[in-house]
Amino acid sequence: MKKIILALVVLTTTVFASQAQIRFGLKAGLNIYNFSGDDADGEDFKSKIGFNAGGLVNIPISDNFSVQPELLYSVEGAKQEDGDDRANYNLNYVNIPVMLQFNSTSGFYAEAGPQIGFLTSAKLDYKIGGIEGDEDIKESFKSTNFSLGIGAGYKMSSGFGVGARYNLGLGNILDATDADLKVGGFNICLIYQFGGSKGGEARK
Repeated sequence: MKKIILALVVLTTTVFASQAQIRFGLKAGLNIYNFSGDDADGEDFKSKIGFNAGGLVNIPISDNFSVQPELLYSVEGAKQEDGDDRANYNLNYVNIPVMLQFNSTSGFYAEAGPQIGFLTSAKLDYKIGGIEGDEDIKESFKSTNFSLGIGAGYKMSSGFGVGARYNLGLGNILDATDADLKVGGFNICLIYQFGGSKGGEARK
């Protein structure tokens, strides 16, 4: 996975220097994430709502295809609830997805690509038996997380757009060799792009 990401970064850097229709952008939106894997089975984890925000560079490589590296701050995790008791697992990552996009002339696009995430903080916020508190649990988790993103969206000629993506967690996020806990989920974003041609690479 690391070799794939490195190859894509080299590709985007090379194309970056040779293309005139590069577009920059900002995006922000809603996350709906949860835990999966053997260590999540039977724990009754529920989806947790968070957010993501950051920037992107859209680099055309043909009339219909582009490569889009992004830098996103992402609030992920899961929660447990039992009556008045609760436990919220808040995992904050800086994610670097590199997406290959197919752009239609109508403005719709589809995308897929790898993502590496760097854990910045991890906290457990809980209320159990009327006792509330929070605990730093970063040492229990690996510093990086790998996932695969698959998504679709729509880009308007004004530069605004919307996108939805599912990030499938590929590796164990717990800092233990015999563990199996993954984090993944959906995000829905508003996007604004500028530079290049207003209609996008494929739109005329």
